[in-house]
Amino acid sequence: MRMTVGEVPQILRDSLAGEEPLELRVGGKSLAVTMRTPGADFDLAAGFLVSEGVITRTEELVTMRYCAGKDENGVNSFNVLDLALADGVAPPDESVARTFFTTSSCGLCGKASIDAVRTRSAFEVRGDELRVTTTFLTSLPARLREAQEVFEKTGGLHAAALFDGETGELLVLREDVGRHNAVDKVVGWALREGRLPLRGTILLVSGRASFELVQKAVMAGIPMLCAVSAPSSLAVDLAEESNITLVGFLRDPSMVVYAGVDRVREDDDVAS
Repeated sequence: MRMTVGEVPQILRDSLAGEEPLELRVGGKSLAVTMRTPGADFDLAAGFLVSEGVITRTEELVTMRYCAGKDENGVNSFNVLDLALADGVAPPDESVARTFFTTSSCGLCGKASIDAVRTRSAFEVRGDELRVTTTFLTSLPARLREAQEVFEKTGGLHAAALFDGETGELLVLREDVGRHNAVDKVVGWALREGRLPLRGTILLVSGRASFELVQKAVMAGIPMLCAVSAPSSLAVDLAEESNITLVGFLRDPSMVVYAGVDRVREDDDVAS
C-alpha cells in the first residue's frame, strides 16, 4: 500500500529486488555463504576467488556446478555452488572461510582480522598508463544508471560497471543487493573472459567506496575505482598504498580525487 500525506492510500503491485543465500564450496568443502541477488552466480563465485587471492587465471578454475537442492515445492533452489580448482592450485586458506553468514552489505563479516584482507595481488597497477579527462569521468554515472535494468524496476540494487579507459566502452555491468557482490560479479566475468589483469579500465560503483571494494580492484589489476558517493578512510589509505586512483562523489559536473590524481587531467580547453 502506497501512502502519501494528504492523499488516499493506494494498493499497488510492486517489484522487489531478489535476495537469497548462496553457499560456495571448493572441492565439496564449504567456503562461504553470502546473501546475493540470484543471477550471474558463476561470475560471483569466480570473482570471489580472485578477490581472495585463490586464483588469477581462467584455467585455474576447472568447473562450477550447482549442487542438487530443492525447496518445499520440489524446485531446484540453485543456492549451493561447488567449484573445482585445477591440479596444483592451492585450496583457499582457512582465513578466507567465513564462519557465519555474510550479509549483502558487508563482505568482510567473519574475517579473523583486517590483516587477512590485505591479500598480496598478483597484478601491479603502478605503471598503468591509464589517463582520462574530467569530462570523460563525469559522463560515466549517467551511463551506469541507464544500463541498470533491474534497478529501474526495484530501486533496490547496487551496480558495478567496468569501462574501457581509452574508448569509453561499457564492458560489463552487474547488479546485486550487495555492493561487494556486484564487484565480484564484474571481476568474475573478467576472469572467465580471460581479461585479467584489467589494465586500462575504470570500475564504477553506484554507492560508496569501501576498503573491500578497493581491495577487489587491487586483486583484479584495475587502476581506477570511482564511486558516486564517499570513500572510507581505509579505502583511501589502501588506494594510496596500492597506487590506485580513487575518485569519490563522481556526479556531473564534479568529483573528488582522493588518490592517484596523476591519472586525471582537466580538458585541454580548461587547462589552457
